[in-house]
Amino acid sequence: MSNYIEYNGKVAFHPGYYIHELVEDSGLTQEEFAKRLDTTPKNLSILIRGEQSLSTDMALKLSRMFGTSINYWLNLQVNYDELIAEMKSEEEMQAECRILDSLGYGYFRDNFALPDCPRQRKKQVMFVRNFLKVATLAVFAHPDMAVSFRASSENLSVENIIKANVMVQIATNIALEMEAPRFDKQKFGKAVDYALTLTSDHDGFFPLLQDAFLEAGVKFVVLPNIPGSKINGAAKKVGNSILLMVNDRRSYSDTFWFTLMHECGHIMNGDYGLSLECDSGIAEDAADEFAQNKLIPEAAYNSFIAGGRYDKEAIISFADNINRDPAIILGRLQKDGIVSFSDKSMNWMRHKYRIISAND
Repeated sequence: MSNYIEYNGKVAFHPGYYIHELVEDSGLTQEEFAKRLDTTPKNLSILIRGEQSLSTDMALKLSRMFGTSINYWLNLQVNYDELIAEMKSEEEMQAECRILDSLGYGYFRDNFALPDCPRQRKKQVMFVRNFLKVATLAVFAHPDMAVSFRASSENLSVENIIKANVMVQIATNIALEMEAPRFDKQKFGKAVDYALTLTSDHDGFFPLLQDAFLEAGVKFVVLPNIPGSKINGAAKKVGNSILLMVNDRRSYSDTFWFTLMHECGHIMNGDYGLSLECDSGIAEDAADEFAQNKLIPEAAYNSFIAGGRYDKEAIISFADNINRDPAIILGRLQKDGIVSFSDKSMNWMRHKYRIISAND
């Protein structure tokens, strides 16, 4: 580090710069000067090079040796530190601007009612930073910032990590505002079974489901997806309760309910973390199996398949028998290759959910 700095038309000198001048003017060697200053030659050399901040103790020794005030020396250090901080702050702001560019300010403006300030990137950064309640947006580039990744973060881009962390941060902040009892696994299991009775109630299910989960100590948050996030959901401990977050990336009723039950499976299995579309492994298979069997009981599904009828009347009848949204049955049949995704005559069963934003 230099013992002086020039930035934005300003110059600030480290105290070491002036100490070096004093050594030169004294006619003494640095070793002799250090002895008179009651320090070591090594410490004096480091200070002169600007590689160490001036301590109060050293300022006191210099004031005594040269008949100056302690504040004279300490203020030199303060001025130097302030200019460095200004320079680092600007560098960090530019890094934050790049992060916000990847996220898109419109996401926060449109969904969370942040002020519209077009082309004012620094203001946008400040609004988003305050909304997310962090000192700098740069923290979201750290893989372990908000929640553990179930897949190896080594296989993810920095942009994926940032978007995932931001979404979990938003959900966590929302969850912290919600009152909930300690997580009770048994109660949550019953709440999951109750939730499955609501799959056909497309307009009214959410508050009922959210309340049922909340009573079991699970804070359920649904967020609009950040484009390109590749995130499906997350489960995270928040104090004594659990955050369960999904987004509207899987916005059709069949995929939404599968994603939700998948995350419920993770919670029931005590497996907390973030789910991405690329995830695989034992924990993911277990959560998939939980979701699949909860949405459509295995024995009932096998009996339905054995019947050999997969037209809309048969699907609706089976859905009624197990009290499920017909789209869930259709989605399973399509996944298993029994009904073609291209069969448009079935599309009417699929219901698309939409998250109501703060601006609606």
